[in-house]
Amino acid sequence: MTELTIAHISDIHAGSPYFVPSLMDRVVIELNELKPDIVLCAGDLTEMGFRQDYMTALEYLKRIEAPLVVVPGNHDSRNVGYVHFEELIGPRGNSLMMGDVAIVALDSSEPDLDYGQIGRARYGWLREQYARPAAFRIFMLHHHLLPIPGTGRERSMVLDAGDLLEVLQECRVNLVLSGHKHVPYAWRLEHLFVVNAGTCSSLRLRGNTKACYNLIRIEGDRVQVARKYPFHGEETLIDFVPSTGSFDKYICPVPQEESR
Repeated sequence: MTELTIAHISDIHAGSPYFVPSLMDRVVIELNELKPDIVLCAGDLTEMGFRQDYMTALEYLKRIEAPLVVVPGNHDSRNVGYVHFEELIGPRGNSLMMGDVAIVALDSSEPDLDYGQIGRARYGWLREQYARPAAFRIFMLHHHLLPIPGTGRERSMVLDAGDLLEVLQECRVNLVLSGHKHVPYAWRLEHLFVVNAGTCSSLRLRGNTKACYNLIRIEGDRVQVARKYPFHGEETLIDFVPSTGSFDKYICPVPQEESR
């Protein structure tokens, strides 16, 4: 399998009072020092989908030297913000091969709604993309497919999560990446691994979580996912063997928060 280092960032939230420019500056510097093969951004570049927020986010994204794939989040599609996304960022869905690793990314947002969906109309397209020969398959969307511990009452996830999970398993997808809840977490569901990213540049944090992003290292038949903290170090979140589904998951404190 092709050796790859992938940076998985999410939830920049440019335009929010909780957005911290120095954090985002540091993320860009670190990414350029780490030199990942690709950066995958799981959405919520902006707070309200306004053009000026997009312009602010774009100033940082343009400084990232690695190839970049971005999907919109629910905040990006507010106020018809998906129009600015298409103009300034690009298509709301992408499919590419990096060696024998297939990466597919799709917009799961709905205008002015917090929940998301992929929808049955796009399942056929997904199957077509993953029909290509590949040793490892990655799918990225903004919304989470599984409830995340420590995020309070479950809400605003993917409405068609059950059907989508079935399609992804049928397509032999190995890894699903998402953002949305600002809490990093990882699960195994049969032979499918699901990894959520925290926010990389916002102080809108639950409990004791900190701003962070993920680093995914694919080396032979082994995948390691680590959390990287801007200005600080990193810690392993999970590592697994795709061919067998065996894995080691490391202790990651769950933020404590009362339901609202």
